[in-house]
Amino acid sequence: MNNTMKDTTRRRTGQALAALLAADGLVHLYWATGLTWPAPDERTLSLAVLGSEVSFGPPVVLPLAALTLTGAAAVLAHAHGRAGRPARLVTAAVAAGLAVRGLAGLGWAAGLLDSPADGPFRTLNLALYTPACLGFGWAAARLARARPNWPTYPPGTTRSWPPTSRTS
Repeated sequence: MNNTMKDTTRRRTGQALAALLAADGLVHLYWATGLTWPAPDERTLSLAVLGSEVSFGPPVVLPLAALTLTGAAAVLAHAHGRAGRPARLVTAAVAAGLAVRGLAGLGWAAGLLDSPADGPFRTLNLALYTPACLGFGWAAARLARARPNWPTYPPGTTRSWPPTSRTS
């Protein structure tokens, strides 16, 4: 099975995923300050984002910000062929996390999991959260499977970067 992606596709996929994760991390950092945009208060924000009342205080949102920002850095590194196996494993973990959230969103939409019957969470889950998680989760899984297209060297030659051409 071929696990290579075109370089430009791999990089663009990684950049899009990293941008999504970084934006999510920055929003969590913003919420850690006590501000609640786009909601008027913490309760409304919690009901819109999670469908239940949960604290958005620093002890809750700062670890989530660190997690998503670290994920963004690792995904971007993997997309550019850097950081080796650790970046690839983090990219796979990002794919798994997004897939789980996307599948949970389908469960909420189908009524298999408890969620508020009405309100902003249901609408946001159907229109934004679930499709984004499923789409970006699929892209992250493809990226995690992709191996960078490194140059190949003939047996017995010295490996250097960047590759040099010998003209004698």
